[in-house]
Amino acid sequence: MEFSAKQIAQFLQGEIVGDEQACVHTFAKIEEGMPGALSFLSNPKYTPFIYETKSTIVLVNKDFVPEKEVSATLIKVDNAYESLAKLLMLYEQSKPKKQGISPLASIDATAKIGENAYVGPFAVIGENAVIGANTQIYPHVYVGDGAKIGDNCLLYSSVNVYHGCQIGNRVTLHSGAIIGADGFGFAPTPNGYDKIPQIGIVIIEDDVEIGANTCVDRATMGATIVHKGVKLDNLIQIAHNDEIGSHTVMAAQVGVAGSAKVGEWCMFGGQVGIGGHIHIGNHVELGAQTGAPFSIEDNKQLIGAPPVEKRTFFRNVALTQRLPEMYKELGALRKEIEELKKQLNK
Repeated sequence: MEFSAKQIAQFLQGEIVGDEQACVHTFAKIEEGMPGALSFLSNPKYTPFIYETKSTIVLVNKDFVPEKEVSATLIKVDNAYESLAKLLMLYEQSKPKKQGISPLASIDATAKIGENAYVGPFAVIGENAVIGANTQIYPHVYVGDGAKIGDNCLLYSSVNVYHGCQIGNRVTLHSGAIIGADGFGFAPTPNGYDKIPQIGIVIIEDDVEIGANTCVDRATMGATIVHKGVKLDNLIQIAHNDEIGSHTVMAAQVGVAGSAKVGEWCMFGGQVGIGGHIHIGNHVELGAQTGAPFSIEDNKQLIGAPPVEKRTFFRNVALTQRLPEMYKELGALRKEIEELKKQLNK
């Protein structure tokens, strides 16, 4: 499928600088541009590539002013990165979707499969499970008894949705995601640990995307809830009875301990650890490897373990690098003080 600069600019409400009839049929990074490709420039570090890229069209921010000639046709938009995301989404939606039920799938007679759904080979759909319209269930997916999957969802191979869990509309679950495994609940006894049955469920609301090998555990009682618009990277652990606020995003290897409440529009870097039974406010940003053992108020930007303001953290790091030098200075000062004491005692 081919699009002209004029069509793209109309869709993005952008301004064309160059040939409005220039056409593209694919995407490419600006440093790997090729004829017929559309690229984008949003990070200033990549500006030198715009003067040498072979891409036919480049999306740029409206404030971009070239310092020399650019051979590509430019489309100026408010935000080049967001505009690229819109185009990629449009491109993805234009791809034909799989439909139909494979004769190799195992679907219980009591299960309900929505209109235009796809169920691939060796997928298993349990008793009284519900699969929504236009939802795609790839091979080797397991949907447990009584589980409900909404409309227009995408479950890639080897996803497991345990019994009773509820998935909203337009949810994407990548390969290896586990929704509804038992929470980590054990009671210590003189003879070991007795398992505490986990009788709750998981509720995933609309427009959530969950990465490969990420786990969302079922609640001990009630529900573990991931609210609408949340985006979870690969290899994340959401423990039993957690509640993740809408539009929160988490990078890889984040771990959230049980019964924690995370607010809306939060951003967590890689390997962030959240303690159990605490509350993280709205619009909280935590840098990579931050450890939060206590609750955090709204609108905080923290890093470290325990977390502190970013400026304080980096100042502390700078001071830490000077510790060997400061230790030597301290030793020299001690010697001087001892010498002064000896002279005074004389």
